[in-house]
Parts: sequence; C-alpha cells; structure tokens
Amino acid sequence: MKELTHLDSRGNVNMVDVSDKKATIRVAEAKSEIILTPETLELIENNKTAKGNVLETARITGIMGAKKTSELIPLCHPLKINKISIDFKINKDLSSISIFCKVTAEDKTGVEMEALTGASLASLAIYDMCKAYDKKMIIKNTMLISKTGGKSGDFFQSEDEQG
Repeated sequence: MKELTHLDSRGNVNMVDVSDKKATIRVAEAKSEIILTPETLELIENNKTAKGNVLETARITGIMGAKKTSELIPLCHPLKINKISIDFKINKDLSSISIFCKVTAEDKTGVEMEALTGASLASLAIYDMCKAYDKKMIIKNTMLISKTGGKSGDFFQSEDEQG
C-alpha cells in the first residue's frame, strides 16, 4: 500500500514538497454527469431557460473553477495551467448531460484535482441554472477518466468502468 503523501511521519497534515521534482507536461480529464427531466434537457438544448445559455455558463464556470482549485482544496499546489477545456455530451435516451473537463499544465505535480473541480463545478452550474425547472436533478459519476505525466505514470479508465 502506498503511503499517504499529505501526512507527515507524525500523522500531521502536510503539503507535499515538490521542489525537487522536474516540471513535465501533465494532462488529466475528468467527467461528471447530471440527470435531468426530459423537459429540462429540452429547455437547455433549445436555449430556452430564463437564466440564459446553460451550457456556456457551465463551461465558463468549470474553467474558472479549475483555475481556482488550489484556493478551494487546501493542500493542492497552484499550477501553471496551459489549457482547460469543458465539453458536453447530451444523451437524450438517459436524459443526461455528461461534462468532460480536460486540463493541461507544465508543472511539477498533476492536474487531476483541477480536472475534477472543473467537471464538478460545471455540473453544479447546470444545476443552479435549472433548479427552478427541475428539483429532481441528480449529479453523479464524477470521476477521473485519464491522466498522463508524472511519477505515478499514466491512468486510463475504460468507458465500461465509467458507468
């Protein structure tokens, strides 16, 4: 079992020292999903909500949130992020929207938390913009899909594992 890097030898919370690590290209992609009523999904698709364009608002929310991850998660390092993208996949059969956040940085530590934060906040923005129409929305399946770069190596989750 790997040691917990955010605890020191006495069990105290500790920000990991990355000063001896070499900066490399780090990429991570995360996903979150929101289930809505078919009526709410139709409002979003047709840009008919009272608050405006739901997906574009969610996109900017996810990007802004990913950039602020180190301010939200106390032990995350501030990173030199090169790119953040937020994409959506609408599934009418499941009445859902999958949110994908991909983050790229050249730094000494990974960008998994930034990708997870971006996907999570984008789903929360959809919820916020549609809560007047749909109280039964469910946010679920927030997960890391892939990461490349760094000492721990690459990680990829198959579509079957994503649920």
